[in-house]
Amino acid sequence: MRLRLFFNTLVLCFCLLWAGAAPAMAARVLTVDIHGPGQNKANIYLAPAFAQEGTTLPSMSPKLAEAIRNDLAYLPFLSPELPENILGGPKLKGATSKYIDFKRFQLSKVDLLVSTVWTETLGEQSVELRVYEVFSGNLFLGKAYSNIGPDNVTLVADRFCADLMKALTGQEGFFSSSLVFSRNQGKQRTIWRVSATGRKLRQLTQDEGKALSPSFSPDGKRVVFSYVSRNGHRLGVWEKGQKTRLLKLRGNSVIGPTFTPNGNIALTLDMTGQPDIYLLGPDYKVVQELAKSWAIDVSPSFDSSGKLMAFTSGRAGNPHIFLLNRETKEVRRITYDGKYNTSPSLSPDGRLIVFSRDSSEGHRLFLHDLASGREKQLTFGPGSDETPAFSPDGYHIVFASSRSGEYKLYMTTRYGDPAVLVNTGPGDAKSPAWGPAMD
Repeated sequence: MRLRLFFNTLVLCFCLLWAGAAPAMAARVLTVDIHGPGQNKANIYLAPAFAQEGTTLPSMSPKLAEAIRNDLAYLPFLSPELPENILGGPKLKGATSKYIDFKRFQLSKVDLLVSTVWTETLGEQSVELRVYEVFSGNLFLGKAYSNIGPDNVTLVADRFCADLMKALTGQEGFFSSSLVFSRNQGKQRTIWRVSATGRKLRQLTQDEGKALSPSFSPDGKRVVFSYVSRNGHRLGVWEKGQKTRLLKLRGNSVIGPTFTPNGNIALTLDMTGQPDIYLLGPDYKVVQELAKSWAIDVSPSFDSSGKLMAFTSGRAGNPHIFLLNRETKEVRRITYDGKYNTSPSLSPDGRLIVFSRDSSEGHRLFLHDLASGREKQLTFGPGSDETPAFSPDGYHIVFASSRSGEYKLYMTTRYGDPAVLVNTGPGDAKSPAWGPAMD
């Protein structure tokens, strides 16, 4: 069934009071600054759903509730409250404020209460989701979604959580983002795509050999990757509806191609016998040298302006992270600790670099603040945590980890919140990169 959701805004203003709500209290605006020095955190409770009078709950109602709870796991500033912790029982008398005893939810330390009502018109299922601010009894957010079926009910959860995230933080891009990654299939490695919440898994390439390190173009139309086979290294180019192209470039190696914000491609080539970072133009020809030294230079990453480029280089003796200002040509060494620092990802605002550092217990993710020079360890294993990538909003960080015994993708944040597994199907998953919303 084609998704056809109508988002009817019931309330858009945080402070709008609903007539007949709980006894008047001082209005309190709930906001979360996901880029600030700390986060406000709120307890959220998803109450059991109601059905419109004269109807019964559809069989997909539990699936929607489960999908919402799954999505909330990616928002660590929201802590789901368990039904057994609700004083007076988990159920509501009704879905709107005149039926809700907010006092018992206040005593249960709930900050946000979500009610759900399913309706049916001419056989078509719709759902209304309301979020109440428990302290005041105000309606914080309300959305209605129609034409819901088993094949799109999880997309309703994504859309609702995107709306909730936007109401709380001003950002909503996470739930409309996707990931591309490299997955093992026997002797092959192929490129796959999945939503940021682990839905709509799709295979993009099927070529024999090993497809590695994918990157999405800014317009979402292409994916480039390194391709290695018995015939050597190639630049792989995937475009929807077209056969994958495998381009032979100058030199013997094609390592870590990455799109720049304006749609060009930065990658490592050994055209002169030494792996250095170059820029390719729209015709896939070299137009500029970006980083060159006597050592290996790899893993370019850019801020949203394209002015700054983080990369890994052995020019200091061991692999360390460096930062290039493309306007001034200044190269600045970033890391000094550790003997092996690699896979940098520059935050979109150019303020932070997340990277992987080898330790006695395996690779771990670290965050470096470019203004202060301070570093913070974000992950602690087990296994090895590698190839981190900042989300477009600069809050979430996806990475590959062997903590389960096999490499899988996980999601954390710039604050090092507990990692959440992203479903990528069977086989190991490595080298994630962000992309636009999926069809």
